[in-house]
Amino acid sequence: MQAFMDKDFLLNTETARKLYHEYAAKCPIIDYHCHISPKQIWDDLQYENITQVWLGGDHYKWRLMRCAGVDEKYITGDASDYEKFCKWAEVVGKAIGNPLYHWSHLELQRFFGYNGALSAKTADEVWNIANAKLQSAGYSVRGLIEMSNVETICTTDDPIDNLEWHQKLAGDKSFKTNVWPAWRPDKAVNIEKPDFADYLAKLAAAAEMEIKSFADLKAALTKRMEYFHENKCCLSDHGINYVMFEPATEEEVEAIFAKRMAGETVTAKEEAAYKTACLMFFAGEYKRLNWVMQLHYGCRRDNNLTQYAKLGPDTGYDTIDNFAPAGQTAAFLGAVEKAGNLPKTILYSLNPNDNAAIDTICGCFQSSEAVSKIQHGSAWWFNDHFEGMTDQLTSLAQLGYLAGFVGMLTDSRSFLSYPRHEYFRRILCRLLGQWVEDGRFPQDYDILGEIVTGISCVNARNYFNFAQK
Repeated sequence: MQAFMDKDFLLNTETARKLYHEYAAKCPIIDYHCHISPKQIWDDLQYENITQVWLGGDHYKWRLMRCAGVDEKYITGDASDYEKFCKWAEVVGKAIGNPLYHWSHLELQRFFGYNGALSAKTADEVWNIANAKLQSAGYSVRGLIEMSNVETICTTDDPIDNLEWHQKLAGDKSFKTNVWPAWRPDKAVNIEKPDFADYLAKLAAAAEMEIKSFADLKAALTKRMEYFHENKCCLSDHGINYVMFEPATEEEVEAIFAKRMAGETVTAKEEAAYKTACLMFFAGEYKRLNWVMQLHYGCRRDNNLTQYAKLGPDTGYDTIDNFAPAGQTAAFLGAVEKAGNLPKTILYSLNPNDNAAIDTICGCFQSSEAVSKIQHGSAWWFNDHFEGMTDQLTSLAQLGYLAGFVGMLTDSRSFLSYPRHEYFRRILCRLLGQWVEDGRFPQDYDILGEIVTGISCVNARNYFNFAQK
């Protein structure tokens, strides 16, 4: 029997062990998509206890606790940090098969030197060990980042953000990690939302111009993109229901925009036409600026209306959606390509059933502009577990070019989440190692090592054109 989560965790062959320990483990982390706060990095926040850094805002853990029947008092309610931690320890201690079990124990090992198993029995022991460490030198936010060997972080930033904290961090030569903004313009795209007009007023103020038409909106967004570009932004991210393609004339889109700004409700067809026009516009701007376009889709959000009314979005009530028409995704990319405006693009579907469709769509739009110009993004959210990552890597290898993959991201709000990259790398090395051991690829460590280091960090560095600080 293999030991519990030891140094060879998940590495079931000699080839896998060599690939991980001699290649993957040595690579820095490039976290090109996350939701952490640049202000907290600038402030170099020091947490009082493990609950604050581990459970605060982590809807992955909240969701699991609810599944285990834990009262909301101990999740988002007014229970003490100690009580919340004890409830989490009790739940995760029995979470066999869930990636949260592996992530949590990797984090306990890497940050706190704890190699035991967290459960109700060990909750007090872990609470005391972790909290003592968190109060020591080197355990502030920046210390945790440096401890994790993080080379680059890309946060998720609204077009109206003044990027104050990114500017300060860029000027701080004592902090070696790059912290760059990533453009997230969802609020300007979501024409169906009740706060759409209110948001455009804020965008107009940020762009220092009036927005009375769709042409004005595009001009304001271009001004803000230029500002982001000046502040080292080189990638965008869109959270959309699916990649739609509902072409319309400029006049039709202007009429839809005017209708919505007059307070009227747009139809589903009008919404799709407006969003298509937005994405077509953005793609052209990203091509001009040499930015990467990331499209995250396949999620149905805020399904529990009662809890959404109490807690708001991103609190653990989202699910996989099964509506992502591949034909529209391909048609959208085809139209952008025909216009000469197709930027480097990463497609992520939350539905793992879309893996093969994504990989075959990507193959239609590759070019010599970049290695794997159109990427199948990393397994994420409900899929960043052992099977989900293995399936995504296997599909990409079989239908595309795995060696060109830009690898893992945390998609996290926690500064303790960097061992997710280790988890991914172990799964990657296990998969490649098994293929070698099965005689499906030669045991050539020059090539294998290049593939592993490429996927771990080099490919992302090159694909996004990340400059060094």
